[in-house]
Amino acid sequence: MDTNSQKFAAARDAVLALHDQDDAAVDAFVMPQFDEFNWALDHLNAVAAGPRAQEPALRIIDMLKDGQQAHQLTWAEVASTSNQVANWLRENGVARGDRVLVMLGNQLELWKAMVACIKLGVEVIPATTLLTPEDLTDRVARGRVKHVITNAHEADTFARVAGDYQKIAVCGEKETPEGWLRFEDSEGASAEFTPDAPTKAADTMLLYFTSGTTSAPKLVEHTHYSYTVGSLSTMFWIGLRPGDVHVNVSSPGWAKHAWSSLFAPWSAEATILMINQPRFDAGNLLKVLAEEEATTFCAPPTVYRMVMQQDLPTWREKLSLREMVGAGEPLNPEVIARVESGLGITIRDGFGQTETTAQIGNTPGRPLKPGSMGRPLPGYDVILLDPATGEEVTTPGEEGELSLRLDGPKGRPVGLMVGYHGDEEKTATVMRDGAYRTGDMAMKDDEGYITYVGRADDVFKASDYRISPFEVESVLIEHELVAEAAVVPSPDPTRLSVPKAYVVLREGVEPSKEIAESILSYCRVNLAPYKRVRRLEFGELPKTVSGKIRRVELKAREVEFHPVGDDPTERASEWEFWESDFPNLKG
Repeated sequence: MDTNSQKFAAARDAVLALHDQDDAAVDAFVMPQFDEFNWALDHLNAVAAGPRAQEPALRIIDMLKDGQQAHQLTWAEVASTSNQVANWLRENGVARGDRVLVMLGNQLELWKAMVACIKLGVEVIPATTLLTPEDLTDRVARGRVKHVITNAHEADTFARVAGDYQKIAVCGEKETPEGWLRFEDSEGASAEFTPDAPTKAADTMLLYFTSGTTSAPKLVEHTHYSYTVGSLSTMFWIGLRPGDVHVNVSSPGWAKHAWSSLFAPWSAEATILMINQPRFDAGNLLKVLAEEEATTFCAPPTVYRMVMQQDLPTWREKLSLREMVGAGEPLNPEVIARVESGLGITIRDGFGQTETTAQIGNTPGRPLKPGSMGRPLPGYDVILLDPATGEEVTTPGEEGELSLRLDGPKGRPVGLMVGYHGDEEKTATVMRDGAYRTGDMAMKDDEGYITYVGRADDVFKASDYRISPFEVESVLIEHELVAEAAVVPSPDPTRLSVPKAYVVLREGVEPSKEIAESILSYCRVNLAPYKRVRRLEFGELPKTVSGKIRRVELKAREVEFHPVGDDPTERASEWEFWESDFPNLKG
């Protein structure tokens, strides 16, 4: 009988082999089932005991003022150091089923701690270092946290976080804060680890707080099965292969970091390369990608918008990149075109959520359609549902809510969450009538390619036409002076609402009436009349700590400042402009 290590390796290889097969094979693929599974023990330890043992599993490049500093763990070191941490944590009272909040940056200790916790069978709550004491108090309370692992310089932050929890600090050269355990003491523990019990595949492994773009963050529950075997879909989308050097631009604490900086690359036996910059610099990023011979790259659209401003043709021959993918928010066609023109590589879009692994994606070697985020990935049965009736939308080009079939021939999607922990009502709301509803609107063509429309609660009507903010924003950022944009409905007595754009200009460009006229004129030429931007305001965009735009705040602001919408003399700020301000744009 195959061991779990062999079974997982076989599943991984079967998913990799799908790249050479047709779409029908991908659609029909069924992920394997496990009764017991511990990815760190069954997979990582097996890789560490094999021929890759002394190859780098993780490299971190710190960009310093006076140069670069590299840190590294081989596969053998990942296994042995995480064993030490697991043994030390257990010696200090961390037990199977305990909740551990891990708040670390992109540093070696993060991976050691995450792998150790998986081996122990504790439940990890990853947290970004951007959280405030108020955020952390909420997470500690709702997450019933018993232990915290963070850096010593966060001791003052946690002094203001209520709760009865054990404090563990990565100290480096700093003194151990009073009342804290020193993480580095784990180096004296045994490098041989024996689990105290088998890990059930259905046991909870991760509890992720969502980014909270439209409401308070929800607590998403994933198992030792859903985010490990489920991440094979992410591996397939990225195009990872054994021996690759993979870079993901992401901050720890968010699901995207787990997707692309832990489970997908290490499942593929690829090296994870992290590049830490005190201030993001696209030129330095490209320099390290070239020096380290990175082969695969994943980043949010914000990073690509900065990369495309570099002299990309000069980097074309220096880079070893084979695959580039984007996630976090939809990629605008202009960004894809600019990078492809400069580097000769097409950025492939993909879609997933904290609640899932990658569900949909443009995959290596498959034809791409402009604007489409691709086809369903292995393990996912994706359908569109009418939000009002719940009936499946089968007409090509018709909008529906992006949903996952729960009771189809492939069964429940492997990478789907258990539910929203502690909130049965909210879980029941999104999982009903045999489907999980993502809350996103999309369209599907006759070849199964899916195009993102927008969040169901972001799509709005103007003059009885449905407007997709993403579609309008994609045109806005094609303007040479626009760095970012968010489109929301602004109340209007005649049209119900009109599209309003909140615009961030490129660095060094100051807002002006002339630039506003230029942008509105550009929209007039490049958008259908019912879609065109009628109002515009310059200013910063409200975002979650994960960097996603909170359109809910902008919509509320429009209702506050323009409840009726028919008085152009009342403006939200001196940098708000309407079409009526420019006689040449009337009509």
